[in-house]
Amino acid sequence: MKPYAEEGRAATEDRLRAALAARAALVTHHDLRPAEPPQGRDWGARRVRRIAFTALAVAAAVVAVCLLVRPGGAPGPVPPAHRPGVEEPPAPPRPVDPSGTDPRVVVRP
Repeated sequence: MKPYAEEGRAATEDRLRAALAARAALVTHHDLRPAEPPQGRDWGARRVRRIAFTALAVAAAVVAVCLLVRPGGAPGPVPPAHRPGVEEPPAPPRPVDPSGTDPRVVVRP
């Protein structure tokens, strides 16, 4: 024999199942209709966003392939910096005389 609590639960469950089945029998395919397509700005914004993310993903894939395939592989280590030093500037060029003779050379007759 079932305890009283289980009998009450089974009776409630049977009534609930019968009510749901009766309601389901009332619904026909004429009562159901397809959902309306989305309208307004959101539809265009979603499409633009999807295209932008797709383009970004393609660009990232191209960059990754270029970095992996390029000749030489990864760049080598950078040599350490040298201590700064002062170098003497080169001597300025001597002026040229328009006559073509060196002004420092004195010719004595």
